[in-house]
Amino acid sequence: MSDSGYLITDQRRGITAPSSWYQRNRQRSRELFDLLDPAVYYTRPIALRNPIVFYEGHLPAFSVISFLKRGLGQPGVDERLESLFARGIDPDSVDAALPRSGADTRWPARSEVLEYGRAADAAVMKGLEDPAFDPSGTDPVAAAHREAAFTALEHEAMHQETLLYMWRRLPYEHKRKPANVRYDTAAPPPRHAVVFIPAGEVTLGASRDRLAFGWDNEFEEVTTEVGPFDIDVHSVTNADFLAFLADDGYERRELWGEADWEWRVAEDVRHPAFWGMRDGQPFWRGMFEDIPLPHAWPVYVSQAEAAAYARWKGRRLPTEAEYHRAAFGVPGAGNPETAAAGDSGSSGPSAGPPWPASAPGTVPDMTAGNLGFECWEPVPAGSRPAAASRWGVHDLVGNGWEWTSSIFAPFPGFRPMASYPEYSVEFFDGRHYVLKGGSPGTARELVRPSLRNWFRPNYPYVYAKFRTVSGALF
Repeated sequence: MSDSGYLITDQRRGITAPSSWYQRNRQRSRELFDLLDPAVYYTRPIALRNPIVFYEGHLPAFSVISFLKRGLGQPGVDERLESLFARGIDPDSVDAALPRSGADTRWPARSEVLEYGRAADAAVMKGLEDPAFDPSGTDPVAAAHREAAFTALEHEAMHQETLLYMWRRLPYEHKRKPANVRYDTAAPPPRHAVVFIPAGEVTLGASRDRLAFGWDNEFEEVTTEVGPFDIDVHSVTNADFLAFLADDGYERRELWGEADWEWRVAEDVRHPAFWGMRDGQPFWRGMFEDIPLPHAWPVYVSQAEAAAYARWKGRRLPTEAEYHRAAFGVPGAGNPETAAAGDSGSSGPSAGPPWPASAPGTVPDMTAGNLGFECWEPVPAGSRPAAASRWGVHDLVGNGWEWTSSIFAPFPGFRPMASYPEYSVEFFDGRHYVLKGGSPGTARELVRPSLRNWFRPNYPYVYAKFRTVSGALF
C-alpha cells in the first residue's frame, strides 16, 4: 500500500483525511471532559499527574506546537498558554509531581481554556486543509509536514486514554454515567493453558521506508533471535490473582524485586489499584460504579505486581521480543524477511497481522479485539477468539496493554523526531518498561505491531494486564 493510501484510505486506521481525524479527536476529547463535574476541574485525580485543567489546554496547545510551529513553521495562537500547556510530567514521587511551569502555577478559567481550544482548532484545521499541506507527498518537506500532522493526531488519541486513567480515580458522584454502559460479567474464567512457541527470529520496530508514520522509538527495525518458550494462552485473570492474594503474595518479600518491595511497603499496596476491598472481599472499581469482582476479566496491575505474581508461579514476564513472536509470528514460518506472512513484528510488507482470519497482506478486522473505546471496562479473557494470534494466544492486542520485562530503550538507528524531539529520549533512563498491544481505551488508529508504550514499574493506573512465560532467555 502506498503512503497515500496509508494516510487517506486505510480502513485499518479509520482515516478519511487528517482533518476529519482531527475533528473526531477533538469531539471525543470534549465528550470526555464533559463527563465531569465542574467542581473537580482543578483537582489531580492521580497525584503523579497535572490537574485536569492542564490536559484540556494541553491537547490543542500540543497540536499547535507540533504541527503549526514545528511542522509548518507558522506562528502559534497564544504564546503564554502554549508555554503553560506545553509539557506534562513524569515524576519519581508525589513530592516531585509539580507542573513544569512551577509550583505556583495559576491555571486559567475553563472558559479561557475552551476559547483557546476553539482558536487553536481553527488554526490547525486551516493548516490541515491548506492545499500546500500534502500528507501523501514523498519529498522531504511533505514528509516533515506529515510527521508533524500525525504527531499531533496520535498524541491526542493517546492522551484520551490517559484521561480515562485519571477519570477512573475520581469519586463516582463527580462523573456522569453514559446511558450505554454495559458490562460482561457472567462468563466463567477460561481454563488455564499454555502454548509452546519454538525458537525463531522476530523483527522489532519498523522500517522508515515502509511505515508512513511512527514515533521515533519505533525505528529502525531490528531482527533478533528468540529462544523457545511457552506462554499463557490467556491473560492472568482476577480469579488467578485472587489465589496470589490468598497465598499472601503481597507479604512475601522473596517474590518482589528490591525497588518493587520498597514501593509496595511505602505505599502499603495490598491489592491491585483497580480493586477495592469491602469487609475483606474484593470488588472491581469501575469507571462509574463498583462492580462485583468479575473473575474472568484480566487483572490490571503494575509491572511490579505482575513480576511478583510471575515469580510466585515459578515463571517470568515475557520480553518484548517474545511478545512479538507470540503475537505476530507464524507457526512453521522461517526467516521473517522471506516468510510469506512473516514472523516479523514490523509493519512492513512481510508482517502478518495477529488475526488468523486475515490473509497475508490484507487489512485485519480491527473490531476483533476490545479496542477503540468500545467498552468502558474489560471483557472476559478469551471472549474475542477472532483476535487470537496464529499460535492461539488470546488478547495480545486489546483488552489491556501487555507488560513485558524489557526496559524501554532505543533501537539501533534511533533519532529524535523533529516534531517532538523530547518524546522518547527522556524516558531512556532504565526505569521504564515496555508495554505492547492496546486496551479498551486505545484508539484503533494507534494499533500497529511496532507501537510501543512504556511506564514505570510501580505505576498502577494503566489499563495493563499480563501473562507469564517459561523458557531460557537468549
